[in-house]
Amino acid sequence: MSDLATTPTEADPTDLDSAMERHRVELTGYCYRMLGSAFDAEDAVQETYIRAWRAHARFEGRSSLRSWLYRIATNVCLDQLNAGRKRARPMDFGAPQHQASAVLNERPEVTWLEPVPDGRVLPQTADPAETALARESVRLAFVAALQHLPAKQRAVLILREVLAWKADEVARLLDTTVASVNSALQRARATLAGRELRASDPVDPLDGEQAKLLEAYLSAFEAYDITRLTTLLHEDAVLSMPPYDLWLRGHEDIAAWHLEQGIGCKGSRLVPTTANGLPAFGQYRPREDGAPGYVPWALQVLEVSQGKIVGLNAFLDTDRWFPLFDLPEQLDETDEAQQGA
Repeated sequence: MSDLATTPTEADPTDLDSAMERHRVELTGYCYRMLGSAFDAEDAVQETYIRAWRAHARFEGRSSLRSWLYRIATNVCLDQLNAGRKRARPMDFGAPQHQASAVLNERPEVTWLEPVPDGRVLPQTADPAETALARESVRLAFVAALQHLPAKQRAVLILREVLAWKADEVARLLDTTVASVNSALQRARATLAGRELRASDPVDPLDGEQAKLLEAYLSAFEAYDITRLTTLLHEDAVLSMPPYDLWLRGHEDIAAWHLEQGIGCKGSRLVPTTANGLPAFGQYRPREDGAPGYVPWALQVLEVSQGKIVGLNAFLDTDRWFPLFDLPEQLDETDEAQQGA
């Protein structure tokens, strides 16, 4: 919700650090939606604070500190986006492969859409509607779709549709007109409508059916019962594994992948977490040297809709993801016993 009221105490430089810190999570969420990267978002917020400190003497309290920080953050993000940065998912690079001929082709030149821990981008709120909207707007499919919008359209859509700013407030922030804001919003909506975003349900600990589905998935995956696991998938489910551009669709290819190229995942253990408002697991595979314990293999982010899993997203760069999600560096037999307790 927008806030353009002047807050003199927030403009006091002696309290600037603590005042800015109160806005960190929501600003990180905004920058993540703009940039599609948890790390770029945190860097953008840090740059926002640096610029705010440098310009604070010129801040005359004509708007709230919050709206002033959003103006700076928007400019930081636009600078990055104008430099040509664009995030993608494997599904953006053509048709799915088939398991029998699948090739793990890494694209070093591609910057992938990245997962983000919920706590970094979803502010605590008592309003269930605001919470639902926040989760919806950071899910993988939505943030990926935003990458197809020009930078300013992206900012307008997020500010108007996600953060519920008024058109005149957005116009002032972007130094443009209300008519331009409304036009940009209309074009952005049309582009997103053309992307035909697949529905996915946010993680909901109070949803008993979702809890049963996730428990069934964990049980089937750890038992490596691929037949049972397949029954939990939508018939049109998708498997992807960034940084590889490979993606597979459908029961047959996903099951065959797990039993052929992916057989090394047999015996894995899963640690629950959340990412992008979605259920997720840290996946640990048995050590290759046969020693006891398990080592990181993937951050699995699940997309769920109407009681079935519609997306299995395995992010394999565990050196990058596991520290960000506060997942253990490894699991030993004691950890495994505690998981099953």
